Amino acid sequence: MMRAFDDATRRNIAEACATFARLLDEAGPSALKRAAVVLALTESSEGGDTAFLLTKRASSLRAHRGQWALPGGRCDAGETPVEAALRELEEELALKLGGDAVLGLLDDYPTRSGYLITPVVVWAADSAAIRPNPDEVASVHRIGLATIEREEAFDFVAIPESARRVIRFHHQMSLIHAPTAALIYQFREVLAGRHTRVTDLEQPVFAWK
Repeated sequence: MMRAFDDATRRNIAEACATFARLLDEAGPSALKRAAVVLALTESSEGGDTAFLLTKRASSLRAHRGQWALPGGRCDAGETPVEAALRELEEELALKLGGDAVLGLLDDYPTRSGYLITPVVVWAADSAAIRPNPDEVASVHRIGLATIEREEAFDFVAIPESARRVIRFHHQMSLIHAPTAALIYQFREVLAGRHTRVTDLEQPVFAWK
């Protein structure tokens, strides 16, 4: 389904996020390091439709170099996930947004590498200012929401190292795995009005470090 990049779509997505009941963290303080990523909604490359921003990480980075990722990173001391998400969006893509751009939050996702990632959904009304930081971002891509709503966009495979299913997002000629694929998948489900959990979806073994 095509979604025009307009106020009506913004309201609809904000309502879907407001209706979504996040999983509560009932385990108390976590040993995992806090991090945040951004599902930044913007106009598609073709214009008119709504897309989200996906980056390819710079090859010079120490961790997860060259991989597909949502903009984001580790929370600084005393920083909320929303504050971290907006800061990282500005640092990586020169896209400065205020708190009024935030539409909602999805479930925290625990990674094998020791992070607890909070996905923050934001509305980037003016994306003309996007300038990727070459130290962190090799390229930035606009992925139309219709792309992730296709039935064949995601699949799930078994691996011998885990009893949990590995999720994969098929994008062009690439396979994008969790955590990125899991967060995008949950956002797809939120758009459809489904409260689908993703914390039990596995990452490929190469991402466990």
